[in-house]
Amino acid sequence: MQTTDFILPYDAERMLAECEYIYIPENENDLYEKCIENMENNVLKISYHVSGRGEIREAILTRCKNGLAVNYTEDYMRRRDPDSMSIADSLPSDKPRFSDRYGYSFELLRAETFGWLKTQRLILLPFKAGGRKYGYDALLICPENAAFFAYALGLMQGFVSSGNRAREYKPKAIIYLAPPFRHSHFNGRQAVVHQRSDKLHEIFAYNLYPGPSAKKGVFSILLDMGEREGRICNHASAAVSESAYGNRLTFMHEGASGGGKSEMLEPMHTDSHGRLLYARNTVNGEECSLALKDSCTLTPIADDMVLTRCEDKKLTLADGEEGWFLRVDGDTAYGTIPDYERKSIHPGIPLMFFNIEAVGGATCLIWEHIKESDGRLCTNPRLIIPRTALGCETDNNFYMVDVRSFGVRMPPATMQKPDYGVMALIQIVPAALAWLWRLISPRGYKNPSISADSGSKLVSEGVGSYWPFHTGTRMAQANLLLKQLMDSPDTLNILIPNQHIGAYYTGFAPQWIVREFLTRRGGKINSERLEEARCPLFGYDIDRLRLEGQYLPSGLLHPYLQPELGIAAYDQGARLLTDFFKEQLEQYNAPQLDALGREIISLCMNDAPLDEYLKLSPQLPI
Repeated sequence: MQTTDFILPYDAERMLAECEYIYIPENENDLYEKCIENMENNVLKISYHVSGRGEIREAILTRCKNGLAVNYTEDYMRRRDPDSMSIADSLPSDKPRFSDRYGYSFELLRAETFGWLKTQRLILLPFKAGGRKYGYDALLICPENAAFFAYALGLMQGFVSSGNRAREYKPKAIIYLAPPFRHSHFNGRQAVVHQRSDKLHEIFAYNLYPGPSAKKGVFSILLDMGEREGRICNHASAAVSESAYGNRLTFMHEGASGGGKSEMLEPMHTDSHGRLLYARNTVNGEECSLALKDSCTLTPIADDMVLTRCEDKKLTLADGEEGWFLRVDGDTAYGTIPDYERKSIHPGIPLMFFNIEAVGGATCLIWEHIKESDGRLCTNPRLIIPRTALGCETDNNFYMVDVRSFGVRMPPATMQKPDYGVMALIQIVPAALAWLWRLISPRGYKNPSISADSGSKLVSEGVGSYWPFHTGTRMAQANLLLKQLMDSPDTLNILIPNQHIGAYYTGFAPQWIVREFLTRRGGKINSERLEEARCPLFGYDIDRLRLEGQYLPSGLLHPYLQPELGIAAYDQGARLLTDFFKEQLEQYNAPQLDALGREIISLCMNDAPLDEYLKLSPQLPI
């Protein structure tokens, strides 16, 4: 395929016409060979010339037996900067405009970017934004020594080979990669500039870490396209859980970064005796464990980006990716996540690893995380692995969602140090409350995925938890989310904490326990088992939870019963959370919001009881 077969904007077309070398890979293997062709002893040092500063090394690419490992020279570049986005167009948006943020017109930088790109040896990678089956035609233009970036994008989104694309290829989205501009124009910070029009969404990526552009930038494209079509690309993982007796449930788990989406796809982390250590008291050291003889089997569906629609009173979903950008910070030793370990050691095709130690020609092991400059292990080790290698359905069909959960990272909370970590192991919520949680999307305690660490301070990740990636307006997405929840009354909505429940450290065990419990019960909970939570935002507590004859401690189902916490500290933590909700909801209380949404927000602002939320929600499917 020639460059003349691409239908592109005039300035991009002109830039390619003046470029001396353009490589268009025929297939994935060709692109992999391009990644390694200039290596010496299985290593490639990736550097760029920056005017006035000389050569700046960005990363080291290592060829291993099981794929390619990328390690960045700066700690800062090993995770996504949540403030990297700016908007260069005049379409509706609540995000910072480029001209306001940087003080000059983006057209000047756009011209400079194309001027630099035309001097480079370039790669053109046609791909599907949203996966091969349901995605949109898209294109990456990047320098040749960033071939690994193109390979990573191809693994995640689906490379379009020459035999599978039209003679005239007209992308609806284009990503331009210009790494040295991070130093020359943005003072070393990650920067991703979006320029939208009615027919094209362009992304100018000025950094080499794929998180803000090849990953979340594509998410931006899907949100933009979806908003125009009246639907959402949700920030979620999904899996089918099947009990030993044939009960099958489809779970969709949402939440801010670090909220447990990847962990919802993992089997329980049990010890050599098959026991799950699900809670440890941070005050007295007491440990709680659980042994399950017949745990449920999992079939993963999606990891992070799901295409959704409502059918027959239920939400349905399909994966919006071909490969998953998995965070493996929880894999700290051999045998911790055996399934991912096995599939990453013996993959069918070369994988991509980020922030993981690598030795040329050896096997890259996902539990050997690179160290930061301060000697601590990097909190954001990643690998990209195709969904087919994970045992996902190859046809990527739509699934009916039975249980829709929302995960929140919770800090420890005790009588001596009250905090907002007072959510019970499972909370059943009506659609109105489920919507409020998605408007706020608390990032929560010690998020490992982004460069800014707020500790235990409450920070909102914004509407849908995908707000950092969306280029449009909050109100449009708030209205779409509200309609989505109200149009799927037969999907059960729940909240699940991770990291802590009161005084107990839990990690992600609550997700695994809830998944087992609901699957065995066919997703049904007797209404007589529900008790109104002390905090209205939590909806209902469940009175007891038993698995294979083993009852969980009541203090995990009703945290105020923990002697280390108590009612007064619980109420104080609930008030911290409620006040935070009120503070964040102020921005949504506007005429552009659906009238029903304004009513729901009014309930929260006035400390309404649960009954009032139930009046504005479809009946719970219990």
